[in-house]
Amino acid sequence: MNIVVLAGGISPEREVSLVSGSQIAKAMINCGHKVCLIDLCFDIDDIENLVFTDDIADVQKYTISKNAPDGIVSDKVIGENVIEACRIADAVYLALHGDVGENGKLQSLLTLNNIKYTGSRYDGCCLSMNKNISKLIAKYNGIKTAEWCMNEFNGKLNFPCVVKPVGCGSSVGITIVHNMPELYKALAFAKRYDSEIIIEEYIVGREFSVGILDNRPLPPIEIEVQSGFYDYNNKYQGKTKETCPAKISSELTEKLQSTALKMHNLLHLKYYSRIDFIVNKKGEVYFLEANSLPGMTPTSLLPQEAAAVGIDYDTLCNKIINNAF
Repeated sequence: MNIVVLAGGISPEREVSLVSGSQIAKAMINCGHKVCLIDLCFDIDDIENLVFTDDIADVQKYTISKNAPDGIVSDKVIGENVIEACRIADAVYLALHGDVGENGKLQSLLTLNNIKYTGSRYDGCCLSMNKNISKLIAKYNGIKTAEWCMNEFNGKLNFPCVVKPVGCGSSVGITIVHNMPELYKALAFAKRYDSEIIIEEYIVGREFSVGILDNRPLPPIEIEVQSGFYDYNNKYQGKTKETCPAKISSELTEKLQSTALKMHNLLHLKYYSRIDFIVNKKGEVYFLEANSLPGMTPTSLLPQEAAAVGIDYDTLCNKIINNAF
C-alpha cells in the first residue's frame, strides 16, 4: 500500500509527533508498504510528483527537546495540497498529537473527503481530547476522577492542586501548585497552550496507564519518575522507570483494565487508545485522561504494553493501519 504518515503540525506536541511519525514510517516500510511522511502544516509544492518510498534511508530522523516548544511553526493549520496527498494514498496513518490532529477536526475533514485513516473517528477524538468533558463523562458513569474546577480557582479545592490546559497531551503546560502565587503563575503558563484551563485536586498515589488494542485492554504499565512528576521532560528524556506488566495484584490489574475499556467505550474511541490513571494509597482507581492517538516514540507506553503480550513495534503499526480498512 501507499501510505501517507501525517505528523508535526502546529501543536506544542509537534516534536513528539514527528518522532512518532518517523518511527511509524520505518515500521510501514518494514511491513512492505511505501510511505510519504508529511508535516501537516507545511505546503506540498509538487503534488503531481509526490514520492512514496520503500527505503528507510529516505525517512528523516527527529529528536525531542527537553522542554515542549510553543508549537507554532506555520501560519497554516493544514498546508496546501496535504489533503490532496491524502487522497492519493491508500490510507493515512495519523501520527499527530494534540490540537487539530487529535481533537476531531482533522478526522472530520478526512471523513468528509472519504479518506481512510487510523485511530478513532471525530466524535471519540473530540470527547477524549477535552479533559473537562472526559472527566464529566467519567463522573456521570461512576468512575472516580479527581475533583476539579474550570479556569478560575473556586476555593473548594485544597492545595496542592494540578493546573493543566484542557486540550493538550504529553503533560504540556502542567504545573503542580502549593499556594495562590504559584497558582496564578501556573494559570498564565497553561494559557500559553490553551484558552481553557482545568484546576484539579492532586491525588497522591501510583501512576498507571492501560493501552487498548483491538478494543481489548493490554497489561497495565506503571510509571515511576526519578523526581518531580511525569512532566514533558521526564517523559521524553529517559527519566522514568516504566514497568510492564505492572507488579500489582490481579485484582488491581483487572480493575485498571476494566475501567480503561469502559472509558474507551464511553468516549466512543475505536480500535486503539491509552487511558491514564492514579491509584491512591487506599487502592482507589482515579481516571486521569484518555489518549485517542497515543505516542509511538521509542519510549512511548503503548508499544511497551503491546510488546508485553508479544506484539513487536512493526506488527503493532501494521495492525493499526490495517484497521483503517
